[in-house]
Amino acid sequence: MASGANQQTQSLTKPAFTEAQASALVESVFGLKVSKIQPLPSYDDQNFHVYISRTNNTADGPAEYVLKICNTETSKNPDLIEVQNCIIMFLKAAGFPTACVCRTKEGNTTSLVSIDNGSGTKSHLLRLLTFLPGSPVAQTPTSPPLLYEIGRLAATLDKTLETFHHPKLRSLHRDDFIWNLKNVPLLEKYTDAMGQNQNREIVEQVIQLFKKEVVTKLSHFRECINHGDLNDHNILVQPSKSAPGDAGYQVSGVLDFGDMSYGYYVFEVAITIMYMMIESRSPIQVGGYILAGFESVVPLTAVERSALFLLVCSRFCQSLVMAAHSCQLYPENKEYLMITAKTGWKHLQQMFDMGQKAVEEVWFETASSYEAGSSI
Repeated sequence: MASGANQQTQSLTKPAFTEAQASALVESVFGLKVSKIQPLPSYDDQNFHVYISRTNNTADGPAEYVLKICNTETSKNPDLIEVQNCIIMFLKAAGFPTACVCRTKEGNTTSLVSIDNGSGTKSHLLRLLTFLPGSPVAQTPTSPPLLYEIGRLAATLDKTLETFHHPKLRSLHRDDFIWNLKNVPLLEKYTDAMGQNQNREIVEQVIQLFKKEVVTKLSHFRECINHGDLNDHNILVQPSKSAPGDAGYQVSGVLDFGDMSYGYYVFEVAITIMYMMIESRSPIQVGGYILAGFESVVPLTAVERSALFLLVCSRFCQSLVMAAHSCQLYPENKEYLMITAKTGWKHLQQMFDMGQKAVEEVWFETASSYEAGSSI
């Protein structure tokens, strides 16, 4: 990896494979005959939805896959991708609704390919995962039971990874990784992308508060491996078979382990709260239901709870600032990059207007009353 976040982003090249090139890779590297392939949205990597033709060798296997092609910077760290693949397989074996990792014709979980698209030869790591059914939470009406389940999932995932071991696990110590919540101060390098406005003032205020009130508490937080990106597009749901009609949904898939790193339990719940707020009509209440689910598995300590408000604000800032910065680099991907920004600034402003005490009161009372009601 590059030595710093700013350097990392400048040297990062997003893959630009055509559908024909991606299809040829699936066939040459994984030995599967492609019948149809179409691009999927992504942040700084490239993803394709792959449909394969049935053959005698694949008659009993999956018919749909996701080809994931890493950007040039991530591709320099194959150990990290290997650990991510092993975690996906570990969680699958533990009963989580994750994809299956497919092996290459040589029996590996990744393959490094080089291509010259006119601006020099670039190397990209690629891997193939089975396609998971379901709809993103972003396209689904959320309910308190579903939010509770998502919170419980976040805590259970981190808790389960306490027993995960791998000789290359140190690759998850990503000290300069911009998306690790610990690295909020690194946002100062990117705030120019926002211009001079009230939004920038809020971000700069959050960064200073983070340095003062979170950095000093990190030693009191409990460490764990974080998924780090349980957003409303990385959690899939399907109608619940136990719910009457179509009133309820349950989680059917967890996607995108690319932001995994060592962090803290309170980071995971803060990140999950922030992303579940995005599409909600009652965004402040969301935190209470997520927290209730999370604390049914991992109750937060007093010092962790006291940092939750600022951590949620900080994740909003990470997402919003980096989206603005990435839009300058990849204007053609603006629609996907600005998904959070559509409502994110409004939610962040609302939290600031209400203040920490009022927001915490909603969260903690909602969590407490939901737990009490669910145990009756």
